[in-house]
Amino acid sequence: MPQATDLIDVHHHAIPPAYAQALGDRVAIPGVDYPTWTPEESLEVMDRHSIAASVLSITAPGVTFADRDEARHLARQVNEYYAELIARHPARFGAFAILPLPDVAAAKDELAYAVDELGLDGIGLLTSYGNRYLGDPEFEPLLAEIAERGLPVHVHPGTPPAKDLAAFDLPPSLYEFTFETTRTVVSLLFNGVLERLPHLKLIVSHAGGTLPFLAQRLTYGPTIGKYLTERAPSDVIASLRGLYYDIAMSANPYALPALTELAAPDRILFGSDFPFMPAAHTTENVTGFATYPGWNDQQRTAIGRTNALQLFPRLAEQLRGTV
Repeated sequence: MPQATDLIDVHHHAIPPAYAQALGDRVAIPGVDYPTWTPEESLEVMDRHSIAASVLSITAPGVTFADRDEARHLARQVNEYYAELIARHPARFGAFAILPLPDVAAAKDELAYAVDELGLDGIGLLTSYGNRYLGDPEFEPLLAEIAERGLPVHVHPGTPPAKDLAAFDLPPSLYEFTFETTRTVVSLLFNGVLERLPHLKLIVSHAGGTLPFLAQRLTYGPTIGKYLTERAPSDVIASLRGLYYDIAMSANPYALPALTELAAPDRILFGSDFPFMPAAHTTENVTGFATYPGWNDQQRTAIGRTNALQLFPRLAEQLRGTV
């Protein structure tokens, strides 16, 4: 495998013991083989692939399967687990705090605790909660507080609120996750959230789903329907270029050319999607990242490491001088 820079992995999942116990026998993501996980497994994969540090997150369904009080308690348990793990491995792990949405008041309380008391590195959100995507007005006060704090937000897709055609009978993560990312960003675009919160540091998963392919099409809103004239962003492409994009499951010759036409190298971040994608895929994604001909060495270093360190100052301090 070609040598890569010491990478920072911003799309790396954890399954804390309390979370696994609470999830129990529930179907987390339909059709998906739910993996086992330990920190030691992550560290072994990281060491094998020149990954200096990983920023951990909970994937779908987050804590949405729990009732209101249980969700608050479980989010607290997960975030405290993260803090304990980071204390043991401060230069190897960071974490995106999980919030007990769709309860916005409880989410704001947990945000304050996770960041101010536990010192976690950012916030992890799903693309939708219930039947509402992140552009829904109910979520904007939370997003505004996150933006004001300057925190990075990792947005991970979940199972669509509306069920797919029964004839498909395929896991939503196989293809629907990419559309969920697109749906939530479009909701943020056409509800004006990205323009009102220009400093919101959103990291969208899997090379932005279908956003690179649809970017120009999304500029045609008012052409298709004049009622969108007032709702359309002043510059759709600029808003999309203001997002960050991880390349989990996407460091390949089909996805990267489209992404790199849309996003500048300083807006792209490395991701592995371990352990929901196995170690063999981490090898594949690192190789695709290291050999993609569209980046020079300086850009590759930025995408693999320095862009992330600018977003995560605690990790940057821990890793100072290690490369």
